[in-house]
Amino acid sequence: MSENIIQATDANFDEITQSDVPVLVDYWAEWCGPCRMIAPVLEEVAAEMKDSVKIAKLNIEENRETATKMSIRSIPTLMVFKNGEVIDQHIGAVSKGQLVDFLQKHTA
Repeated sequence: MSENIIQATDANFDEITQSDVPVLVDYWAEWCGPCRMIAPVLEEVAAEMKDSVKIAKLNIEENRETATKMSIRSIPTLMVFKNGEVIDQHIGAVSKGQLVDFLQKHTA
């Protein structure tokens, strides 16, 4: 994981999502092909948009409490948080352009 992506866990999830800057949380697992497919896209966007959005990844296999609390049924699931509240979400893999468009709605 890169320096621009936060490792989210059951222990630090609430702290990470309590931000006035939008936080994108990627719910993923090692065995998920589409999750591995979007990982480089998340890395690129995290570096390019680091001043306007935070990006975190939460492994649902290692952090079942949070995955259950957030009702994660399919992965990858991308949720945008602001001040601890979910303000948008997308289920499934996205291209870089789609991800940037998705995030820019919340950074303007």
